[in-house]
Amino acid sequence: MRAAYIEELGPPDAIRHGELPDPEPGPTDVLVRVWATTVNPVDTFVRSGVFRTPIPFPFVIARDLVGTVVRAGSAVTGFAPGERVWSNSLGHGGRQGAAAELAVVPADRLYRVPPGVDPQDLLGVAHPAATAHLALFPHGRLRPGETVFVAGAAGNVGAALVAMAVQAGAEVVATCSARDIEYCQGLGAKDVFDYADPEMPGRVREARPGGIDLWIDSFGTNDLTTAVDLLAARGRIVLLAGVTARPILPVGPFYMKDAEIHGFVISHASTAELATAAAGINRLVSRGLLRPRSVDLCALEQAAEAHRRMEAGQLRGRRLIIATDVERWTTQRKETPR
Repeated sequence: MRAAYIEELGPPDAIRHGELPDPEPGPTDVLVRVWATTVNPVDTFVRSGVFRTPIPFPFVIARDLVGTVVRAGSAVTGFAPGERVWSNSLGHGGRQGAAAELAVVPADRLYRVPPGVDPQDLLGVAHPAATAHLALFPHGRLRPGETVFVAGAAGNVGAALVAMAVQAGAEVVATCSARDIEYCQGLGAKDVFDYADPEMPGRVREARPGGIDLWIDSFGTNDLTTAVDLLAARGRIVLLAGVTARPILPVGPFYMKDAEIHGFVISHASTAELATAAAGINRLVSRGLLRPRSVDLCALEQAAEAHRRMEAGQLRGRRLIIATDVERWTTQRKETPR
């Protein structure tokens, strides 16, 4: 099979494109013919060694995939050859990645593509939307009627946070660049502010005098001084971005509000948590309520360039789909059952 892979940790130039032996599924695995994958920030962390995780060399990169079942292992039931499927948790924890013509996926990490859904829409949101789901629900414990603050709301994770929180019955206060305010309003955010406005904290306080119940910064700045100041009593802060961030936590005000702060890494999510997130993603994508804002398409042999673009910050708000065969991917999307 053709694959994009590395033989050692390193920069984007470490990514090779070539042939590797076809993988063989174990009893609890499913062999999938991969249509396409994506590039996520965490993929660059794994490739470079910033995020340390067991990986076998040569190591196929990438987490997400959409494709069709080739065959299931002897202990797997429920997946039939030719069935359209997706996954978003390969490429770490000892599992080979998705940037190849064939991938082995543990059956409990594989989900069905809903009928009528454009596979590009699903693949484009698979990883950021799973991150958003985990931040809002198991970690953020969001309840209907609460107020959620989303920083970086126009980004991939931020947009998913807004859409999911609105659908859960919450009211969303969002920050983004001035040019993205209308886009975030279209996602359902009630109050949207320019993050560069020096008066932003005061405007949030004026709009939400009762305070923020759940604060999530998807941009990675993690201004905890402002967050704690604007929190409601017993408010929660969920940290999900900012590998190098070292913010100051105002412990006194934080303590006096009975506040909580919780960090998580999606790579540590259980298969049960990921499956619940996948079910929610499928529901929203099927209803047209969750889709990538903008998508670029490239070929498998351009995976190294995809990583360079990600690390250079050229993909903010965009999703880069890496097709194993660009022409076939275009045809497969057109033939999606409606």
